[in-house]
Amino acid sequence: MYDNYAVYVENLVKIYGKGNVGIDGLSFTINPGEVYGLIGPNGSGKTTTLRILATLIKPTSGKAFIFGVDVTKDPLRIRKMINYLPEEAGAYRDLTGMDFIKFMLALRFRGEELNKAIDEAVQISDLGPKVFKPIRGYSKGMKRILALSVVLASKPKLLILDEPTTGLDVEKSLYVRNLIRKYNQEYGVTVLLSSHNMLEVEYLCQRVGMIYKGRIIAEGSIEDLKTKTNSRNLEEVFIKITREASY
Repeated sequence: MYDNYAVYVENLVKIYGKGNVGIDGLSFTINPGEVYGLIGPNGSGKTTTLRILATLIKPTSGKAFIFGVDVTKDPLRIRKMINYLPEEAGAYRDLTGMDFIKFMLALRFRGEELNKAIDEAVQISDLGPKVFKPIRGYSKGMKRILALSVVLASKPKLLILDEPTTGLDVEKSLYVRNLIRKYNQEYGVTVLLSSHNMLEVEYLCQRVGMIYKGRIIAEGSIEDLKTKTNSRNLEEVFIKITREASY
């Protein structure tokens, strides 16, 4: 059953120290080749969910599978299938952009495959000659696209993105969205993304799950959610559903 889905999450719970609940009985599925958006207020459990699926933290209880592989029991196999871009993706300040690209991609590829991935990442980064400059001189937006170039060029089966356009201006945000869509459509990369930008979610996602206090409180295509809530856009959907859930 689990291998029918790119992501299968059932009754997932994460309790931190002193009884702080990160997620509380979370369940959702993502189909292969889908772009799925996980949206919700700050502190609702979005990043906790992404970090569990990226094998960075373990759940307290519940099930999580990626392409049929148990996230908790076989994390090394999971890491070969996914790539994860956290909201605050770091880069080594004293490396050049090119050195960073080579270092990160050498963890996954060898030989000609590595050379092709490096060329692809350099093209995605759109840094021009600045790719040979130290990262400490990069703007926040340049660092963001540099990090994104590596995760895209690795062409994972599942790409996990936490606020992918944070720190980017309008032009670069559109550039990144188009890249995500391209890799989804041309290479069949399944995408799970979390974003506060509802325009971004509407542009990219086939389905969304709205998370509140660690649980999915609404799920479906954006058009279905707009129809059910009599809303003109996803922002209105978000406000109406979260207000209702808070009562």
